[in-house]
Amino acid sequence: MIGKTVIGTARGFGVTLKQIFRGTVTEQYPEYKRPVYPRFRGRHRLNRHANGLEKCVGCSLCAAACPVDCIRVVAAENTPENRVSAGERYARIYEINLSRCILCGYCELACPFDAITLGNDYEFSEYSRRDLIYSKDMLLAEPIKRTPVADPELYDTPTPYYRTGS
Repeated sequence: MIGKTVIGTARGFGVTLKQIFRGTVTEQYPEYKRPVYPRFRGRHRLNRHANGLEKCVGCSLCAAACPVDCIRVVAAENTPENRVSAGERYARIYEINLSRCILCGYCELACPFDAITLGNDYEFSEYSRRDLIYSKDMLLAEPIKRTPVADPELYDTPTPYYRTGS
């Protein structure tokens, strides 16, 4: 029993000693951003149709699916003079509190119109909690900071063996 403890301790020290003599790796973070996995879930984004109308119809399914209740949707009726979305209603107010969001992606899965998606951007830190409440205009806008995406052919999840047909 004592022999196994000594061997285990020696192996642990061996790992430590190996790391001490290895050179350090410094990431030049603001200048170089490591590509993220293609299925990474980051900053939320509201999408539009090709004709410019919003995809969100204010159904609040995303808010209902959110486990931490960080999405607030207030719907309003479309009028012939003020056509915002393709449906009968549109989201007059759409807010996401990113200080509460756990980036689970349930809102994206619950949306039947693909109106909300989670992009690859992960740099959304702020100095104030109030600034982490993203309004509809902020979610419709293109993100300011861009994060590169790794090659999906190299890093995407492989097809399971039971779906390959062999």
